[in-house]
Amino acid sequence: MRENQSLLIFGLGFSGRAVARLALHAGWQVTATVRSTDKAIAVKAQCPEITCLPLDDDGSLDALATATGQASHILMAAPTAEQSDGHHADPFLSIAERDWFSGDCWLGYLSTTVVYGDWAGRWVTESSETRSQSVRGRRRIAAEAQWSALDAKVHIFRLAGIYGPGRNALETVRDGRARIIDKPGQVFSRIHVDDIAQIVWASMQAPTAISGGPEIYNVCDDYPCEPGEVIRYACQLLGVNPPLSVAFQDAGLSAMGRSFYEDNKRVSNAKAKRLIGGGMLFPTYKEGLNAEFKQLAKED
Repeated sequence: MRENQSLLIFGLGFSGRAVARLALHAGWQVTATVRSTDKAIAVKAQCPEITCLPLDDDGSLDALATATGQASHILMAAPTAEQSDGHHADPFLSIAERDWFSGDCWLGYLSTTVVYGDWAGRWVTESSETRSQSVRGRRRIAAEAQWSALDAKVHIFRLAGIYGPGRNALETVRDGRARIIDKPGQVFSRIHVDDIAQIVWASMQAPTAISGGPEIYNVCDDYPCEPGEVIRYACQLLGVNPPLSVAFQDAGLSAMGRSFYEDNKRVSNAKAKRLIGGGMLFPTYKEGLNAEFKQLAKED
């Protein structure tokens, strides 16, 4: 590993920022791509230590080439998108083709547990078949395969439903957007953003991937459960009555909303817990929401 550690994040979103905070705390140099100059200005106002490269600035291309070549660690944290040439499932794969990467850098890719598709509530591990039939899932499967085909040591992190500060069931209830949709037997796995960061950070400290085959980690907490349970607990913390349950077939969900209920699985995090050498910071949604509720109480 290089003496001077530097992290380059492609796509500085919710999860990328959490990883960036750990790197900055450790004294690393952090560079990240953002979509626009306005976004770069906003990030700078909140965290001036991060060097932002706005993708709407043509002058950033040379800086990005330099940062890519010099980075000891590169994290791909951008969503997939339909490409005009139909070739790339990930918008940053074209960067890899420019031969900018240093051969010895750590390379991480944030994917999703959506790739597993429907398992009728059964448990899945990293070795389970990726059988997703959704557009989002198929794009992620394609992106994983394309990154894995590179002559690089690729670490893939399959993230469950993400929550954390400002993005959780407490906020949903307070905003009046909470619904309890009853679909018997339906469960979801989830993960607090700080646990994503600690798992990715642990991999960055002790890389395990080899060229020609990715190292894959499921990133989720210990307790998959039906989503209504989480909403009811958030209501309990806030001291409000939970919304009435609505049958799935009567919920009037959009096509996107219905797609989230097409997959039913329990995701194992045993491998990730071995990586971090212990348990999750937030092993269930209760610990996570309790922490967020305490923070809300301080702010109020």
